[in-house]
Amino acid sequence: MDKGSEDMITGCDLLLKGNVVLTDKVIENGYVAIRDGSVVAVGAGAVPDAKEVEDYSGSYILPGAIDAQVHSRSQKGQEGFAWSTRSAAAGGVTTVVDMPYDDGQLICDGVSVRDKAAEGEREARVDFALYGTCHPEVGPAKVGEMVEAGVCSFKFSTFGTHPERFPRIPPQTLYACFAEVARYGLAAGVHNENHEMVMAEIEKIKAAGITDYRAHGMSRPEITETLAMAEIYETGVATGCPAHVVHCSVGRGYEMCAAYQKQGYETSIECCIHYLTLNEEEHVAKLGGKAKINPPVRPAAEVEKLWTHLAAGNVTMISTDHVSWSEDRKTDPDMFKNASGVPGLEAIYALLLKGLKERGLPFTWAARLLAENPANHFRLSHRKGAIRVGRDADIVVMAQKPGPYDAAASGHNIVGWSPYQGINLPYRPVATYVRGQKVFDGVDVLAEPGNGTFVAPLRGSQA
Repeated sequence: MDKGSEDMITGCDLLLKGNVVLTDKVIENGYVAIRDGSVVAVGAGAVPDAKEVEDYSGSYILPGAIDAQVHSRSQKGQEGFAWSTRSAAAGGVTTVVDMPYDDGQLICDGVSVRDKAAEGEREARVDFALYGTCHPEVGPAKVGEMVEAGVCSFKFSTFGTHPERFPRIPPQTLYACFAEVARYGLAAGVHNENHEMVMAEIEKIKAAGITDYRAHGMSRPEITETLAMAEIYETGVATGCPAHVVHCSVGRGYEMCAAYQKQGYETSIECCIHYLTLNEEEHVAKLGGKAKINPPVRPAAEVEKLWTHLAAGNVTMISTDHVSWSEDRKTDPDMFKNASGVPGLEAIYALLLKGLKERGLPFTWAARLLAENPANHFRLSHRKGAIRVGRDADIVVMAQKPGPYDAAASGHNIVGWSPYQGINLPYRPVATYVRGQKVFDGVDVLAEPGNGTFVAPLRGSQA
């Protein structure tokens, strides 16, 4: 039994019964005991007394997901925290880590971090953490004040999507920013596409008159990712800053990360759920702009390479890169004119369990890739990331309820479209708990805006 002391397992508020999935094993017919929002015991056999018992026998009790990459405010007047965290609660995501590229405001100083945290405290239904970034003309000057305001990591980009909202950080400035971030013990995450090569390839494909679904992948060949990754990891080596690639769609990238790790460097790499689920031949060809993502969804053969790396332990964490663009920004016949990114918060847990089941991999991988590893990476493991005594009781219950995914039917998404529409999911969330409070009951999201809290990392002597 995982417990702190005998008196800790008396007078519990809530007891959950079912197959408890930890990072190293599954406790069949186990239980999780909760008091004052925290886990106080995990085990099997005789159960502690509790005011309330929820029996989920036959279902899986897993740690709530920490989605490492969410864009709640990418389109002004569109989604926001109230809707993104509603989708999160319905999908078993109990903490969202929100990106700093908001429409109309780059989150690049202490004031903007505090303002965004305050907005999240008013609107979020589940807990949230925040990324900060640096303006290319300012460089690392504001890093310290953003750390003081509570950011859990910093995000940069080697590709310039937009000069103000999503700017490219040139190599010399990236180096300076990494060096400053390293002083605070946080990681630097980077969007990994080589700007010059992508821009040249786009012009080449346009000149050839190719604008259909093939255009996006052709304009961003694999080397555009790996060239950028070499820059990112070498910058980490030179500065001593933990270097993180926030999404990688090609197998070669995972080989690179593993090689740096073997050399003793603190590198990490993230795989988005769409790279494990979708492929170019089947899904991009059918969905067009609704499957446009940066970096692109790759051919099926590359998808299988990613699963091989996952099974080998070369994937650090899995995220959604969630963004709910309005449908008019995803349906232009000219692939180049569509916005990049897709919603995924409601589906991430179910999609990952589907993939693990189909490949004979244990569900313990989900506990590591969706919870423990992100918590460690963002320095949130003092509260988040595991079904463990002393941690927040952030939990999702996944039941075997096969059926096709329908993004519009649930009512928990601000958009009615999804690249995962119609995919048959063997497991569904039937309950989500944040700090021991049920926020989703399998049908309805119960948490109101303002239920979520801002989670900051431990720093320095606190860690």
